[in-house]
Amino acid sequence: MIDEVDQRLKAWVGRIAGETPVFLGVPDRESLERGVCLYLLELGPAPPARGGNRPPLQISVCYLVTTGADSPERAHRLLGELVFAAMEEADFDVELTPVPTTVWAGLRVAPRPGFRLRVPVRRDRPQPVVHRVRFPLVTQSVPAEVLAGCVVGPGDIPIPGALVELPSLKLTTRTDARGCFRFPRVPPVATLGRLEVRAKGEVLALGAEALAAEPQPLLIRLPLKEE
Repeated sequence: MIDEVDQRLKAWVGRIAGETPVFLGVPDRESLERGVCLYLLELGPAPPARGGNRPPLQISVCYLVTTGADSPERAHRLLGELVFAAMEEADFDVELTPVPTTVWAGLRVAPRPGFRLRVPVRRDRPQPVVHRVRFPLVTQSVPAEVLAGCVVGPGDIPIPGALVELPSLKLTTRTDARGCFRFPRVPPVATLGRLEVRAKGEVLALGAEALAAEPQPLLIRLPLKEE
């Protein structure tokens, strides 16, 4: 990965500087005096790449670029040509902030003109292998049932507008003018959990066992206080 960037940068310098020697590694006396030095200074983060289900991984590599020649004027001219050429490259990021003196001290060379060049490095990730199903795919569906009934009060008088709820399924409905309600598609009664009925300040809860024991449609007698 990174070695490919090395070769790319060497070729890029060759297009600009011709036969000028290109050195990779720590700047030393030879590279500082007669060629272009590309020193891999650090690795850094890069914005995540986009595209596909598994976008490539991406980092950035930062090179310290310095130049040397048989005269300061030629070295300076070459440095200027390189920095402006780098600005023309779409995926090059040029940093012109001064290189800290601690970096030069660590390299054991005197501070000199240069710039830092950041280049993205991408690594593609293979797409996961999806194996074909070579046997019949069997699915099991839960049968849907209709739960219906009527809510009545004393004297089996229908109660319209009563709230009927299946909390476990987060389903609610209200009784019609005849006191009837209907849930069109629900699991089997034995798995419904409780059924709650609210009307006129009263609440009646019926468990799954009670629902299963009652004949269908349900007749729910809600005990109401006498007015």
